[in-house]
Amino acid sequence: MLLERGWRDMKQIIDLRPVYHRLEERIRAHVILCWLALLLIRIVETQAGTTWAQARRELQRLHAGTFTGPTGTFQQVTGLTKPQTDLLAKLGIPHPKQVLDLQPTPR
Repeated sequence: MLLERGWRDMKQIIDLRPVYHRLEERIRAHVILCWLALLLIRIVETQAGTTWAQARRELQRLHAGTFTGPTGTFQQVTGLTKPQTDLLAKLGIPHPKQVLDLQPTPR
């Protein structure tokens, strides 16, 4: 049952499509990458106690914006919502820095 769910998830959640490799090393690499993606999904679901779709939906709401003004350019991440904060805490992932990059205008 779990194996069937894994294959179904690999086709649906990971959006796995037929890939035609000819070299054995590429086939092996492709299978390993798909397996690692499924493992990551299962770890997130187990640690967070939620579905992959819900976790992904919450994390996809995080955005980084680039802002330019007379004093320079900076990149800033949107503020974390309560569900995002809770999810990151359950997964043991540190919060992203608020300001990612700061480039003052040369004088």
